[in-house]
Amino acid sequence: MSTINTTPNIFEQINQANQQSSTKKAEGNDDSQMFMKLMIAQLQNQDPTSPADSGEFMQQISSMTMVESMAEMSSTFQTMSNSLLSSQSALQASSMVGQRVFINTDIAQMTQQGGALPGTVNLESNTTDLRVSIYDQGGALVDQVNMGQTQAGERSFVWNASEEVPPGNYQMIAEAYDGEKYTQVDTWLPFTVNSVSLGQNGIGMKVNTAIGSIDFSDVKQLG
Repeated sequence: MSTINTTPNIFEQINQANQQSSTKKAEGNDDSQMFMKLMIAQLQNQDPTSPADSGEFMQQISSMTMVESMAEMSSTFQTMSNSLLSSQSALQASSMVGQRVFINTDIAQMTQQGGALPGTVNLESNTTDLRVSIYDQGGALVDQVNMGQTQAGERSFVWNASEEVPPGNYQMIAEAYDGEKYTQVDTWLPFTVNSVSLGQNGIGMKVNTAIGSIDFSDVKQLG
């Protein structure tokens, strides 16, 4: 009696199809149909004189069911995780509106005639002279804060503007002397958060201020 060839590695094909379905939910139905087709093909093409072991066959069916259940569970957990991230980001964003934040920028906003405007400088190394120069929108030097010899690290300063300084935006350039020349260093200046734009699942959040949208990663402190 001639022997009808079985489909080669039929169970490996079933497992492969099931693993792919766990990574692509949209293709889950197609993979299930593939499994059924492979199972039917195996039954139709098996050697009648040497049928497939029923225990092994049921084990493969059980494995397929387990993989499919794990794929559904993974998808459910991912959905829950995304929902929690969005809710957490929305809660964090709502608490920031109306608050003052310090942003990595050299643009400062004077909201009233004269007054004190604080800021922070980040020094990577010690300097014999640290200065903060303030320029108006026309590029003219308005004032200068001289901090002198300063140690490395975060250093706060305050620009006490005179009553003649009108409200508006000003450029504040912090420079440290390295023994040969002055080099600009990073400054963080205060702004009020008008609103917050949420990114996908809370990633890519931006704070909206009077000078535009700022990446949340450029916010140093709140308050």
